[in-house]
Amino acid sequence: MSVRSGIGWDSHRLEAGRRLILGGIELPYERGLAGHSDGDVLTHAVMDALLGAAGCNDIGQWFPDTDPRYKDADSIALLRLLVAEMEARGIRPTHCDTTVLMEQPKLSPHREAIRESLAGGLKLPFDAVNVKASTGEGMGFVGRGEGVAALAIVTVDAA
Repeated sequence: MSVRSGIGWDSHRLEAGRRLILGGIELPYERGLAGHSDGDVLTHAVMDALLGAAGCNDIGQWFPDTDPRYKDADSIALLRLLVAEMEARGIRPTHCDTTVLMEQPKLSPHREAIRESLAGGLKLPFDAVNVKASTGEGMGFVGRGEGVAALAIVTVDAA
């Protein structure tokens, strides 16, 4: 087995009329993330990190936003499909560390549920998934409350 790591990043605009989904969990908020799927930037970053560790391109190639099958798709369900595909290739996630960048709402009341959801999607124990949060301190699109960004690192064992 070889150990590999991949990094993922995603960001989406906040807009009225959308649900705010992070790591598969809906957070109560007056705006949600724009996107072809459910806009879950955290799960998208995790998926890109997994694909990076596997050397398998990015989520745009696996789940293109031009494909109507993925319109409003549940990103955790897509993560499960991706994990199954990676397992078939002899690649198994072993750890995931993430950071969400947003001003509002506060992530801390939802952190444990998000960890649980991501752990389930990755087929990992709860303690192998970490979720951190930070703000933009009033700077940039995050700081102005215009959007949310997420960064993820996934470590895998590869046959």
